[in-house]
Amino acid sequence: MEYVAVLLPSIVVGLLFWFAMKAIFNADKSERQAEARAQAEAEAQAATPAEHTDPESKDKTP
Repeated sequence: MEYVAVLLPSIVVGLLFWFAMKAIFNADKSERQAEARAQAEAEAQAATPAEHTDPESKDKTP
């Protein structure tokens, strides 16, 4: 029982550290994926010609 009392605080702190690092790495991975999606959308939007974005707005006179 003495060994448990000695090792338990270190194990708990180690587990807390592990969960915190896991959360940080998962958040970073999600951030990178969102950034890549946004970059891909921006590149796809830039690749399309500007005149084809709104075809109904051409030559409209009130």
